[in-house]
Amino acid sequence: MHVVAFNGSPRTDGNTALLLRTVLAELEHAGISTELVSLSGARLRGCTACGACIKNKDKRCVFTDDMLNRCVEKMDAAHGILLGSPTHFADITPDSKALIDRAGYVMRANGMLLRRKVGAAVVAARRGGAIDAFDSLNHFFTVAEMIIVGSSYWNIGIGREIGEVERDDEGMGTMRTLGQNMAWLLKKLA
Repeated sequence: MHVVAFNGSPRTDGNTALLLRTVLAELEHAGISTELVSLSGARLRGCTACGACIKNKDKRCVFTDDMLNRCVEKMDAAHGILLGSPTHFADITPDSKALIDRAGYVMRANGMLLRRKVGAAVVAARRGGAIDAFDSLNHFFTVAEMIIVGSSYWNIGIGREIGEVERDDEGMGTMRTLGQNMAWLLKKLA
């Protein structure tokens, strides 16, 4: 079994990465292989609604000048997907949005490739807006017909400066529980 996590933060090793790594550590402890993909610097273009992915049905976006198609390949090969984003103006980052929009179209155009895979959202926030960001990421999972894993609270960690989320005991505990729950579900589905 394999889980791929996408870090939508412009900070490769910021709070979002710390939260995702906490979830991934629990999965690895349960014997599940993991991978963390950073979108930092990716400059993913937004979806142009050109419809080429619907016409071509080749599991690819027609635009090849960024890393989107590599992300789609990783999603297709994985059993579980984590999407992480910091909260920017009460929502997800532009790279996170581009990823879910374009990957979502490609997946839907190719027979609902993510159907019944396991997914979970992880959000870092300084203060407010985290629920909107959490909701945006979860929309991707629901429209892809994925199974969303829950935790002991919403999958949110509070902290502004790099490393500050590690002092959010409840948030870190939520991430550990999320990893344990995801591992349990993946094993049940296998």
